[in-house]
Amino acid sequence: MIGPNTPGVIVPQVMKVGIMPGSPFKEGSTVVFSRSGTLMYEVSYHLTQAGFGQKLCLGIGGDPINGTNLKEALDMVRHRNDVESVVIVGEIGGDAEERLADYLIETRFSKPVVAYIAGMSAPKEKRMGHAGAIIYGSYGSAESKVKHFAKAGVAVAKSPAQIPKMLANRTH
Repeated sequence: MIGPNTPGVIVPQVMKVGIMPGSPFKEGSTVVFSRSGTLMYEVSYHLTQAGFGQKLCLGIGGDPINGTNLKEALDMVRHRNDVESVVIVGEIGGDAEERLADYLIETRFSKPVVAYIAGMSAPKEKRMGHAGAIIYGSYGSAESKVKHFAKAGVAVAKSPAQIPKMLANRTH
């Protein structure tokens, strides 16, 4: 189920529901789960340019209430032979990425995962744009998300353009 504050879902060259343009996406075997709509397009563009087509791109949305959350999305592709890798596009606020990292460890997820966290340079104690960007103590901060992903063995890119190179290092 596609929830609020999301660009939708796309299976390149098959179907699209939502507002994203078709051009950044190309059919392949990488899955992109994103809390950010426009960053989903940008990340997919960089992946496509580097030869990593996408099997599925799902906008999770940045609000605290989702249709499908990151853990549920991961379970959709866990045992699929046509999915070789996963890219998570997260953002500051909430604890979705921390919970996902813990879940990756708990379930011993075997496919390569690379992440990007939007808002890494956001000023501390500053209220950001939407309801999902609320930071609770240290949970929800970029540092907390990176730390949790590191424990799970997930490389975190400093920019969307770095994702394909990091993915190539994990898949070859």
